[in-house]
Amino acid sequence: MSGHSKWASIKHKKANVDAKRGKLFTKLIKELTVAARSGGANPEANPRLRLAVLRAKEANMPKDNIEKAIKKGTGELPGVIYEEVTYEGYGPIGVAILVEVLTDNKNRTASELRNIFSKKGGNMVGAGSVSWLFNMEGLIIIDKDKISEDKLMNLVLEKGAEDMVTQDKTYEIKTSVRDFENVKQAIETGNTEMISAELAKIPTTLVKVEDKNTAQMVLGLVNALEDHEDVQNVYANFDIPDQILNELGEES
Repeated sequence: MSGHSKWASIKHKKANVDAKRGKLFTKLIKELTVAARSGGANPEANPRLRLAVLRAKEANMPKDNIEKAIKKGTGELPGVIYEEVTYEGYGPIGVAILVEVLTDNKNRTASELRNIFSKKGGNMVGAGSVSWLFNMEGLIIIDKDKISEDKLMNLVLEKGAEDMVTQDKTYEIKTSVRDFENVKQAIETGNTEMISAELAKIPTTLVKVEDKNTAQMVLGLVNALEDHEDVQNVYANFDIPDQILNELGEES
């Protein structure tokens, strides 16, 4: 998972910029709506909605916006019906990519994503071609300056964390989907700030990226996909060294 935590930090900064442009709000509203439609309006009884509400609050979305999105999902207010679709593809040097979208027009979205893949040195493939390379897990990333390794390890292992990896500047904690909330709440109770905490599709195998030019191509494709208004999540199995990510992060 080398490079993953640094990339998460870069994406976290990017999300703050997106929030200022309103782009992040649009994606969060879609997720709130779909989560409420699929599991009900009570966050306590709907884990997906609970996570969506937390993300919306972290992005400083106004309470009224959150409530309206939930009501659109439950049918209390009129709203667009979004469909959940996952597209699969390969990027430069065979990097596997999963793209999760919420769309009201599958044909339009598929065409636009196929065009992005093509322009950025990749190609879309059929369902099941790369999804088997990823497992859904909880992933929590914490700055090493915020807590000692021993204290954090004792805290999260008691609540069911499966693994904790110490990187140059961060800790990466992996959990099962079932134990994710318990581990996250334990960290919050300890007043430890997290860089990110999410249920994510983690790759089981990695493709090493050895040079800066190739890394730029891979990240260029990933960024272009993430910028699409229908895209909620992009997962990829690249392994880019921290040094290269640092350089690209400073240039972006």
